[in-house]
Amino acid sequence: MSRVMKIIAVCALMLASLGARAQGDGYEIFVPIGRYLGAGDAEKLSAWFADNLEISVMSRTSDSSRAQARQILKTFFESYTPRSFVIRHRASQAQSKYAVGDLVAGGEHFQVTIFVTLFRDTYRIQQLKIDMVR
Repeated sequence: MSRVMKIIAVCALMLASLGARAQGDGYEIFVPIGRYLGAGDAEKLSAWFADNLEISVMSRTSDSSRAQARQILKTFFESYTPRSFVIRHRASQAQSKYAVGDLVAGGEHFQVTIFVTLFRDTYRIQQLKIDMVR
């Protein structure tokens, strides 16, 4: 195989790899998100936020910047210290994915719904909803 053909083959593999990252099932995004929710780490979780997102905590909804949403979550985690988070359902449609999970925090049970959308080549949280289960 000529040197040019080898370079073309390597480039094709690299492009295929990038495409697989964007075209994969996308559910791997929920692994770190779930870990940071369970740990109450608003700082690390906010790294997955879109620049602007909708955040709803116990029926208080707002369209927020990444920094505002991080502060809202930080305040929530200070009031309700997380003990565990488990994803119980995941689904997808086109370039969007969502997951529903159970958060135990501050002695209470919450249902968390997370919507992610593909931006460029990575998924970002577009909507995060935390509701107390009664």
